[in-house]
Amino acid sequence: MTLTTQFTTMLAMVGMGSIFGAALDTYNRFLQRKKRKSWIVFINDVLFWFVQGLAVFYILFLVNRGELRFYIFIALLCGFAAYQSLFKRIYLRLLEFIISMIISIYRFFVKLFYYVIYKPIRGLIVASIALILMLGKGLYTLFKVAIKVLIFILKVVSLPVKWTLSLFWKVLPKNIKKTVEKLYNRVAGNFGRIKNTFLKWISKWKKHKE
Repeated sequence: MTLTTQFTTMLAMVGMGSIFGAALDTYNRFLQRKKRKSWIVFINDVLFWFVQGLAVFYILFLVNRGELRFYIFIALLCGFAAYQSLFKRIYLRLLEFIISMIISIYRFFVKLFYYVIYKPIRGLIVASIALILMLGKGLYTLFKVAIKVLIFILKVVSLPVKWTLSLFWKVLPKNIKKTVEKLYNRVAGNFGRIKNTFLKWISKWKKHKE
């Protein structure tokens, strides 16, 4: 390994130590250990250290093809110590600022969606339902009025027919009247029997259902 490669490796590991310190603070900021269960914290810790190890090894592989030296660990510790003493406060302030800015942007878009999209659409739907109900009520009232008018017209029209039939019935011969009365009574009796049979079936079906 040449001196240039060793120097580049030292600088890369110092940088990775500082990045590791920032990543550790970011990880602790979002994990919130006190609010999490122990097994969740354990799993996240294992994943965090695994990812950090892969990142260090990948950078080391790019710099010196993955050769490990004792000074590499010292460089990592120096980078981590430099971050802790020089950059930690600045980074934490910057991190909190970025988090608060992202939260503010998120809340802004939520309010924008609520007032620009959700609320107008909800108002339009409510207005449409109210309009449909009002139209339905109006059509129902109009239908009732039309039915009443139709019944009145039928009553008025049926009066001359009723009078004509009653006069015609009076002038009919007695033998024809008797024939018509017999036929009417027979038809009425048949309808009565059909009605009674239907009612019996309904009562049996209700008892069977119970």
